[in-house]
Amino acid sequence: MKFIFYTHSLISDWNHGNAHFLRGVMRDLQRRGHETLALEPAGAWSRTNLVKDQGPGAIERFHEAFPQHRSEIYDQAFDHEAALADADVVIVHEWTEPELVERIGRIRRNGDPFTLLFHDTHHRAVSAEGDIASLMLKDYDGVLAFGQTLRERYLRAGWGKSVFTWHEAADDALFRPFPNIEKTGDLIWIGNWGDEERSAEISEFLIRPARNLGLKTTVRGVRYPDDALDELRNAGIAYGGWIANADAPSAFARNKVTVHIPRRPYVEHLPGIPTIRVFEALACGIPLISAPWDDAEHLFTPGCDYLLADNGEEMEKSLRDVLFNADLAASLTAAGLETIKARHTCRHRVDELLTILASCGTSKVAASLHPREAAE
Repeated sequence: MKFIFYTHSLISDWNHGNAHFLRGVMRDLQRRGHETLALEPAGAWSRTNLVKDQGPGAIERFHEAFPQHRSEIYDQAFDHEAALADADVVIVHEWTEPELVERIGRIRRNGDPFTLLFHDTHHRAVSAEGDIASLMLKDYDGVLAFGQTLRERYLRAGWGKSVFTWHEAADDALFRPFPNIEKTGDLIWIGNWGDEERSAEISEFLIRPARNLGLKTTVRGVRYPDDALDELRNAGIAYGGWIANADAPSAFARNKVTVHIPRRPYVEHLPGIPTIRVFEALACGIPLISAPWDDAEHLFTPGCDYLLADNGEEMEKSLRDVLFNADLAASLTAAGLETIKARHTCRHRVDELLTILASCGTSKVAASLHPREAAE
């Protein structure tokens, strides 16, 4: 089948975690013999900022790291009708411009036989409800929501015909342990500042514990304001700026522990939805300690796959425990990695996607279900 993804950007992961997931999903679809194509807007904010921050070489690095992926950039003159003429499945991300969301729905309504899905991986359904409520989704066959609480929000509001939970996951072809890399640091956090959605939490659960324990700590991410950079510097924390997602596994491997600091809208309004970094970190076999987060869907087992710290003092204690208790660190590493392998890889999500497509009546999907078993 031919899958077309309308995404904010596949090329750029600058403050754009959805690119991580789509790259992994597209990789696994290709592995199963499907054709994939990403379409992204000419003025994509993430790609524009990536080039401004890192120069055009960052785009070249994407193509070197992911030579199998095709992404075309569309502008105002782009012929979407022609582009979708031979598509079997079209998945439209929620950052797509509203007028284009409606136009693609109209193409579907006018007789094109592809299955059309809307993909939501953000908190705007609760934090900017009007943005989602105004979208024309009546011609879409279904909505993919990246958590059960988000799915329930769509159902209550009557947005879309059918709504399915479709969590993000780790691309384990990329995110895996590298045991032979020497550990040169204690603590790493890979995360963006977050529009003041977790600034207090970053101070409480990362900066102060790292300073108090005297840990060799690295922060990678973007959009840190000057006062945040000053706070990192005063705590003795090294700030490295943007990191390409393809380089994150080796960065995890060079450190002994990482943390998860969720954004406040997810904690308060969308429990059960972690950031994709939780999946990716655990897939790399690094012990993880999380700030308060309600794993409402039981994706993981707190205390086994990762440790949960309710406040900064607990975070400091947990960091000390992991760093000075090799057995605890090894147990967390093994359990988290096993959970990812059993339930949360992009292969699992493609299995789920094909099942969703079958329920939507996609004509070609039956032959694509679980091809590994069929081959055996």
